Amino acid sequence: MKIYAVGGAVRDRLLGREVADQDYVVVGATPEQMERLGYRPVGRDFPVFLHPQTHEEYALARTERKTARGYRGFEIYAAPEVTLEQDLARRDLTVNAIARDQQGNIIDPFHGVADLKAGILRHVSPAFVEDPVRVLRVARFAARFGFTVAPETQELIREMVRNGEVDHLVAERAWQEISRGLMEATPSRMFLTLRECGALARVLPEIDALFGVPQPPEHHPEVDTGAHIMLVADYAASRNFPLPVRFAALTHDLGKGVTPKALWPKHHGHEQKSVELVGKLCQRLRAPNECRDLAVQVARYHGDVHRAEELRPGTILKLLAATDVFRKPERFGEFVDACECDFRGRPGYEQRPYPPKEILRCAAAAARAVDAGAIALEIGDPGRIPAAIEAARLKAVTEALAGARQR
Repeated sequence: MKIYAVGGAVRDRLLGREVADQDYVVVGATPEQMERLGYRPVGRDFPVFLHPQTHEEYALARTERKTARGYRGFEIYAAPEVTLEQDLARRDLTVNAIARDQQGNIIDPFHGVADLKAGILRHVSPAFVEDPVRVLRVARFAARFGFTVAPETQELIREMVRNGEVDHLVAERAWQEISRGLMEATPSRMFLTLRECGALARVLPEIDALFGVPQPPEHHPEVDTGAHIMLVADYAASRNFPLPVRFAALTHDLGKGVTPKALWPKHHGHEQKSVELVGKLCQRLRAPNECRDLAVQVARYHGDVHRAEELRPGTILKLLAATDVFRKPERFGEFVDACECDFRGRPGYEQRPYPPKEILRCAAAAARAVDAGAIALEIGDPGRIPAAIEAARLKAVTEALAGARQR
């Protein structure tokens, strides 16, 4: 029995990056041997075991044979005679098909070390086309490392688009890769890589539709809506915002992709169209509720937020209520952050003042400071309580706005 470190941990150590999780491949062992040594079986689809002390994952060397479309359409074969090279050959990219033995020696049958040095993402074998998740993984690694995709790998991905293999992505796996890509330092590279390979139109058609759609140049120096969305997503990443903010930044302008060309470059009413498209996108990807809810709010109200300096106190109070600031103040903070990303996602706007942020936060603090319970006790009459609370909040917001707008 021989044990090898494999995959991302070996790759990241060679790149001088921090190693998060360590995985191992065991060659020459059976499940019964592993259990006798104290390893605990956890694999559902193939033999994976947890180390009795470290709880790190140890998988028996295995091969795969494609039996059906999609992520789960594989027949797994794990046996003591499966070699390390055979196990590495089933992996997606050469940079992920490097192993290290227990003496520290590197085993690199597919020249992944050379591709690491050259900054290239290259498939290990033609079997790459058998798993549609690999398309998203390649794009995510492009965002993480800033690597380029080898031309022959790009062509394989285009073939997966043409033959419909990409259409068999499981929603949960697609969301997992997209969300992880959004959490990279430069998420735009993921989406631009997918677009270059022709996959964005199949995986995220709502995003792909934004490229080539013009916007009013007096408000958007970048003009192209797709370019704007990429800048917004990257700004959200540069501020280290959480996933819901980054997802809302990515999806806030989806409605511009369905504006009739005759109306270009204006997009009147795109907010409501964006809400509908965000809902459909989240349903298809099975996005978490916290991502969906924030994205819907930002899509619907980002234009109102940008006009906060002009809005009347009553209108701002309605905006606060619509974004649920009284029950979920933390999410309201994320809502304003995502709207600021939209403002900043334009060349030359990165350092400009953005008064709406301070205005809305002052108004929210003032409205939330109103003691609704005390008012209810004082009024007593249930029919008059809502109007009294509303009046008190409006008074507080009016006073807060007067101060905020003078600063």
